Amino acid sequence: MQLTVCEPGTMSEAVVMEPQRAGGFLESSCGAGSSAASLDDGIMDTANESSEEESSGEREEEVGAHDDVNSNTMTTEAIVEQTSNTQTVKAERPNSLSVPAAGEPGLWTSEGDAEVKLRMGDSGLAAETPLTIHQMFISAVERFGDYTALSWKEGEQQKTLNYRDYYQTCRTAAKSLLKLGLQRYHGVGILGFNSAEWFITDIGAILAGGFAVGIYTTNSPEACQYVADNCKANIIVVENHKQLQKILQVEDQLPHLKAIIQYKDALKEKRPNLYSWAEFMELGRDEPDAPLDAIISSQKPNQCCTLIYTSGTTGQPKGVMLSHDNVTWTALTTSRHVRLTDATKAQESVVSYLPLSHIAAQMVDIWVTMKVGGSTHFAQPDALKGSLVNTLKEVRPTAFMGVPRVWEKMQEKMKSVGAKSSTVRRKVAAWAKDVGLQTNLTKMNQNGVAGRAPLSYQIARKLVFKKVRKALGLDRCNKCYTGAAPITKDTLEFFLSLDIPLYELYGMSESTGPHTVSVPEAFKLTSCGKEMPGCKTKLYNPDEEGNGEICFWGRHVFMGYLNMPDKTEEALDAEGWLHSGDLGKHDQNGFLFITGRIKELIITAGGENIPPVPIEDAVKEAVPLISNAMLIGDKRKFLAMLLTIKCQVNPDSGDPEDELTPEALEICRKLGSTATRVSEVAGGRDRAIHAAIQEGINRVNEKATSNAQRIQKWVILDRDFSVSGGELGPTMKLKRPVVVKMYKDQIENFYKELPTPTTPDNPLPPK
Repeated sequence: MQLTVCEPGTMSEAVVMEPQRAGGFLESSCGAGSSAASLDDGIMDTANESSEEESSGEREEEVGAHDDVNSNTMTTEAIVEQTSNTQTVKAERPNSLSVPAAGEPGLWTSEGDAEVKLRMGDSGLAAETPLTIHQMFISAVERFGDYTALSWKEGEQQKTLNYRDYYQTCRTAAKSLLKLGLQRYHGVGILGFNSAEWFITDIGAILAGGFAVGIYTTNSPEACQYVADNCKANIIVVENHKQLQKILQVEDQLPHLKAIIQYKDALKEKRPNLYSWAEFMELGRDEPDAPLDAIISSQKPNQCCTLIYTSGTTGQPKGVMLSHDNVTWTALTTSRHVRLTDATKAQESVVSYLPLSHIAAQMVDIWVTMKVGGSTHFAQPDALKGSLVNTLKEVRPTAFMGVPRVWEKMQEKMKSVGAKSSTVRRKVAAWAKDVGLQTNLTKMNQNGVAGRAPLSYQIARKLVFKKVRKALGLDRCNKCYTGAAPITKDTLEFFLSLDIPLYELYGMSESTGPHTVSVPEAFKLTSCGKEMPGCKTKLYNPDEEGNGEICFWGRHVFMGYLNMPDKTEEALDAEGWLHSGDLGKHDQNGFLFITGRIKELIITAGGENIPPVPIEDAVKEAVPLISNAMLIGDKRKFLAMLLTIKCQVNPDSGDPEDELTPEALEICRKLGSTATRVSEVAGGRDRAIHAAIQEGINRVNEKATSNAQRIQKWVILDRDFSVSGGELGPTMKLKRPVVVKMYKDQIENFYKELPTPTTPDNPLPPK
């Protein structure tokens, strides 16, 4: 087996962490026993983790045990062939992590109160001094104390909190948590939409020696109970009465729970150990500083501070343990890599709207922004139902991260508006987009080195591009990111044609968010860029085309899964490399391309391995009417596909509706169809639409590398996929096992011994 290693480097030995002392550079501000009284609180995507992605792309499925690997091999036999920055190593994956000597921390743990060996490097960012969250925060206060840290709207009134007050408020929250009985290494659950209170609770929990634990707002009461019980939550902070009810339903199943706090709206009922936000903050206001300072001083960078729970696409969610160093180092290297500006020069601004229970949003909105003294502005809770653009226009962020679905919705809206424009405006827009795409592709192929822009581009920029950016609230934004889930080439090219390059990032919860990030000087369409400084990538067991499992190394690699040693050993090999479960390959310039997930690979009855995402993306590109496509065919004789049509979404519930989107209506008219609803199209009811989809699939099939990769049958479902319907996860990632169960009847129909509906002996259905 081959192993390709990019940007190899020396990995130094263990770093044994000492507790941070009150003295040194912290002494004047936060020494033990000092009250620090002189000190007055987006986006990805979304990381994907968004993406990412994900993007910081999230590790939503369990990493397989790699059945094709000889698990008895404990040593690595390597033949190294050095070529530039790439090594080719023939290797077997060792089947388990080495056990450290007694008393010496290892690279991983599944115990919440344990320490780990940091993956320090010998030089560069990998060798930077490890910091705790408190050390990073106090450094930000010293440098950016009077700068706005957080801002939000209460009605029409704008509220702000500078870094000095933000820090003091977090200290007060930490003392309140301790007074309520928060124990060391126990969780503080946070269940609600993004807000200053969310951030303050998160940081307060860490300062007080507990774990900050975000809980998805879409979780059922049972799912909330699992997370809260798994992390031994002493305190749960909820947004409103609706979220409170979830916790009250399972309160009797939470033996460690001591208090609940509601941070929005007035309490509708009085109960023992239930507090409003104001009551909660009052608890710690006059508490002495010494107990908190003692806890802060005892914390080490190689101890756990945060738990990120995977969304549990298969099996129960896993608690990803992130250390102080995971968070502070990743914030440092990310901010340097994407060249964020310190507030003392020009303050960065982000909008917080993606789920904070996801690592991508936490990393962008809380930690990276803190590192450079940026300001985080909170969107309204209905951001993804339509109000986001209004917030963007008010805030005008300098950096913005969206999961692919956010960018797709923007694309659909702009196409819808454009379709209603005059003929002249449409022609000007089409010309400008053509100029924009060609100019940016040329720039991309020159590695971001732009020569003199052609006159046509300068005109297009003035007539179209500037106006589009202003309409989106992105006129100050020179860093637009996408992650947490795959994005189509069509959407990437659409925004590139409008002079808005979307920089893909890739990572997972287990890598504290980003691992690779595209930047202007290293940008290629459909690639998620190159490794951040201090990070390393290897492709495990690559095939003849260079596709292998993507593995990570660096100080961003997680500590382990809480109380799950077996799952931890599946994710980390004996040398400490994190196996992502994703398949990818590098091009000749070192750009990483994601080609699929090991668990998503379709293995047909004939034994052919087929990654579904490229085929699904090709169908969506060939047939713009399609909203979601899912390839079927595992252990089957041929491939089939489930399709959904672009439809309106209920702004309140997020449920897909029957009415087609304006873009879909326009496509139907061009095809000669009078359909206005999904129900008029689903199941092959519309001949014109059926024929157009089959024609698009035929074009995709013509490019198939083998007959086994051709789509033989397909069906249009009665409704689109959605988070509320269960087909999509919180970051809009397709939950394949769920879809297979939900639509098992339609799938079984594909494989009944009937002629395919697209063959001559079985013509199209009657109109």
